[in-house]
Amino acid sequence: MSDFTHFNEQGRARMVDISEKKETERTATAKSSVYVTKEIYEKITNQEIKKGDVFAVAQVAGIMAAKKTSDWIPMCHPLQLKGIDISFEWKINEGTYQIQIDAFVKTKGSTGVEMEALTAASATALTIYDMCKAIDKGMVIGQTYLVEKKGGKTGDYYREEKGYTDGTK
Repeated sequence: MSDFTHFNEQGRARMVDISEKKETERTATAKSSVYVTKEIYEKITNQEIKKGDVFAVAQVAGIMAAKKTSDWIPMCHPLQLKGIDISFEWKINEGTYQIQIDAFVKTKGSTGVEMEALTAASATALTIYDMCKAIDKGMVIGQTYLVEKKGGKTGDYYREEKGYTDGTK
């Protein structure tokens, strides 16, 4: 039919057979961000958001999303994840308030965890938006991207600047 890996001989979607791939330790880290107002920054840091602890809820949402990635992304294999960590860092610069999200996912298996890390970062950002939208619906979810992945047949990947950036590497 073609060289497309996710199509069968009839040209229809299929999930790739990974049963012959070697099981190795695989990790991936993805980033996302949410730009908020000074008011939201102050309310988050002072634990004054009425829905509760924004980072605690967003962290759990990111973990849950990583575990359910194959339910969201049609060609992803369900994976037995071995570790997930979501962390946050404030970036404050000239009146802008950015919550930077780092999502780390680890497994030992036959396929990588890039999509799980990206899904975790995205769901975390969406949850922050949801937790704070009563204050300001104008928040902006920033770029979401893979920072690095380790393990597997294609080897390690480390993000290089390619003309798009949010000021981080």
